[in-house]
Amino acid sequence: MRTSRRTLALLAGAATAALALGACSSSDPLDEDPSTSGDAGGSAGSDTIVIGSQAYYSNEIIAEIYAQALEAEGFEVERDFTIGQRDAYMPALENGEVHLFPEYTGNLLQFFDPETTATSPEDVYAALQEALPEGLTVLDQSTATDQDSYNVTEDFAAQHDVTSLADLADLDVDLTLGGPAELEQRPYGPQGLQDVYGVDVSFVATGDTTVQDLVAGTVNVANVFSADPRIQTEGLVTLEDPEGLFLASNVVPLVSTDIADEIADVINPVSAALTPEGLIDLNVQSTVDQRSTEDIAADWLAENDLA
Repeated sequence: MRTSRRTLALLAGAATAALALGACSSSDPLDEDPSTSGDAGGSAGSDTIVIGSQAYYSNEIIAEIYAQALEAEGFEVERDFTIGQRDAYMPALENGEVHLFPEYTGNLLQFFDPETTATSPEDVYAALQEALPEGLTVLDQSTATDQDSYNVTEDFAAQHDVTSLADLADLDVDLTLGGPAELEQRPYGPQGLQDVYGVDVSFVATGDTTVQDLVAGTVNVANVFSADPRIQTEGLVTLEDPEGLFLASNVVPLVSTDIADEIADVINPVSAALTPEGLIDLNVQSTVDQRSTEDIAADWLAENDLA
């Protein structure tokens, strides 16, 4: 059986811990406090990492990957999944009840800095590090995203040789953009396409039928979230956004500063291995294949040699 870094650290510190039984407990969730380790109320001991997630299958899968990766290295983990949205879980992160949470850079930046003008992945990540409150930090961001994006069908992309939003400006084709009604007034909507890429589009409010309308040809460009499993199942192509029309929202681990250094060697490789296409595939396994979050996470970690 593999001896993990965490196990070695615990063995090495056993004598020191024995001498410190009468000392005051630490606020670090990885510093064991014997007075709480056997708590009859079922709350996590102070050496336990509490991982949270939104009430959203994709976010829960990432949280479960974090949990299993840490457990494979000997860390004690407690899952507090499906908490809700930021207004519900951010206080728990700030007061230390939750220590690790899969987040999204752009949306999280806007939560703390609504007036931000950053859009590119690098600029958003840098601005986020500055905007976070004391006690919280982020580890490495992933290339995987869950954000607004513009998509075309595979047939359209092949026929017109388009891979980027910039390519749309050169087409001698009438372009019709589909999406929710509010997209027409958003800065990345029709006017944004014109201002940033010189692309002229008409707009149709397609609402919940956006993907169906794109596949049917009612529209030929559609606003679809970048981790939507239908990008894979319906054969869509997400167009690149080199000029940063959309606010980048890359998957990023939000973590208590006190434990960031200790878990970085486990969590950063997870972020490095999680790709945009890979996140879509994980979501397909959940929504189409109806696999459990635990099995999806375990197989992904094994396939990426991370557990």
